[in-house]
Amino acid sequence: MGDARIIHIELDEATILWRNADIEQERRIAIFDLIEENTFKPLRAWEAGHQGPYRLRLSVHDGRLSLEIADESGGDLETLILGLGRFRRPIREYFAICDSYYQAIRKATAAEIETIDMARRGVHNEAAEMLLERLEGKVETDFATARRLFTLICVLHIRG
Repeated sequence: MGDARIIHIELDEATILWRNADIEQERRIAIFDLIEENTFKPLRAWEAGHQGPYRLRLSVHDGRLSLEIADESGGDLETLILGLGRFRRPIREYFAICDSYYQAIRKATAAEIETIDMARRGVHNEAAEMLLERLEGKVETDFATARRLFTLICVLHIRG
């Protein structure tokens, strides 16, 4: 019986050009939540007998997301490359809504904050569904894991 989950996740620090305290907090929470509970089963590695747990490194190169998957001891298993073209709009929308949300927390009413947060969750959910589609046939994962991975993909796209 395998252990289809991520036990360690790393973001390519060279990809992250700038971040503020709010974004840093989002990153920490996403990584913590992801490690605590996730489903991640890279199909080629699984079928080759590497049945988890896994280490994952995320980076962005030339507009493509690189998911470097390693075994528990750090031995390379495979690298998945996903084009990010379809994610540009959701990433842009997510950043815009997050900006509004962080500003609202400081000065808006509870009802205004809740409205913005609902919109943020909606964009986040749509992007997670898109990520699930892009991983289909490559990695079996669940919706909660895809949501957290999308948060980390956004962190990799921050530009000062």
